[in-house]
Amino acid sequence: MTNESDIVSTISPEIASGAILAYRLFDVAYAIDLGKAEETWARTVRTGSSRGRLTTTPAKAVAFGVPPVALGLGTVTLPLAGGPVQATVTARLYDFGVVSIALRVAVADLSWVAFTQRLNAVDHAVGLDTALWTEPLDRVRQGVGDALIRPAPSALEEDYVVGVVNAFSEPMTAEALLGRLDLVPLLSGEQRPLSEGARRDLLRHRYSYYTDDLVVLTWDRAFIYEPRGDADVIDVLEVANAQLLEMRYYDELLDAELPRMYDLVEATRRRWALPGARRFADLARRLYTMVAEVTELTEKVDNALQVTEDVYLARIYAAALELFRVATVSAAVDRKLAIIRDTYTALYDEAHASRSEVLEIIILVLIAVEIVLAVVR
Repeated sequence: MTNESDIVSTISPEIASGAILAYRLFDVAYAIDLGKAEETWARTVRTGSSRGRLTTTPAKAVAFGVPPVALGLGTVTLPLAGGPVQATVTARLYDFGVVSIALRVAVADLSWVAFTQRLNAVDHAVGLDTALWTEPLDRVRQGVGDALIRPAPSALEEDYVVGVVNAFSEPMTAEALLGRLDLVPLLSGEQRPLSEGARRDLLRHRYSYYTDDLVVLTWDRAFIYEPRGDADVIDVLEVANAQLLEMRYYDELLDAELPRMYDLVEATRRRWALPGARRFADLARRLYTMVAEVTELTEKVDNALQVTEDVYLARIYAAALELFRVATVSAAVDRKLAIIRDTYTALYDEAHASRSEVLEIIILVLIAVEIVLAVVR
């Protein structure tokens, strides 16, 4: 016989408060002068900005390398199948040239199934309507003006969706949540049942610090249960996505540069010796400048978030970097930089050898002239 308590325990609790966050990140420039961006935004748009910081974590434990600038961009209406909903739009500017646009939809008094459906609907809507991203991005570009250093928008983007629950209709522990709620449809976006192997993979990266909080990460989505309203995990995930975007940009930049570099080296070798030595030196300086610029920016990206003492956030940050394959892309960038460095060294040596040969020829010519003059005299 089934008693009443067993029936109640199988009923999914309602979500009392939470949010759905959709992110789209863009590489817009070589770098952004954040101080100038704040000043220009306040003067032209006449709304406030703020510098990002982790809300509950001590600065000595985890901190931004250079705190990003957060800008408010008002609200937009998302046309969902169940009716339109309002979303708050914000932007965050990183000094290494990335702008992150976020749409936040507040939720309250929803069942778990309705919350999952709402998140999937938001993800679908923001994926179809590109104007939801391009319009606020254009406002940011115009609002910060020449704070964008060497603006050069790329076609690369990164997106991410986060479902956040701050309170259920009843107290919940992480263990109870995993036992009573099916996170797989929310994390996968799939309507059909998944295999046991696929379900295990989706739920593999899950973390808790207290008994009543939970973070589950996947490649393009995350679920966060945080009763204290702490946004630090969300900020960490955004930084990891920004790092991935920037590393992908430099990986593609170097992919395009390597064949061009080989062609320039071959063309330079076919030139006459004296101008060729100068061209070798000019090409070497160009490659050295590129290596220096890319190295400087990748170091900024690597140091975007500094994790020292907060073990919990450090685990989540490391897991996000692993899931997003940031280390893999970064290693590819390092290998291509090493090829360019080796080419620079070879060009420098070749230029030096060419100059030495020219000097030897000049010395021999002068000696020959001296001999001829002596004979004539």
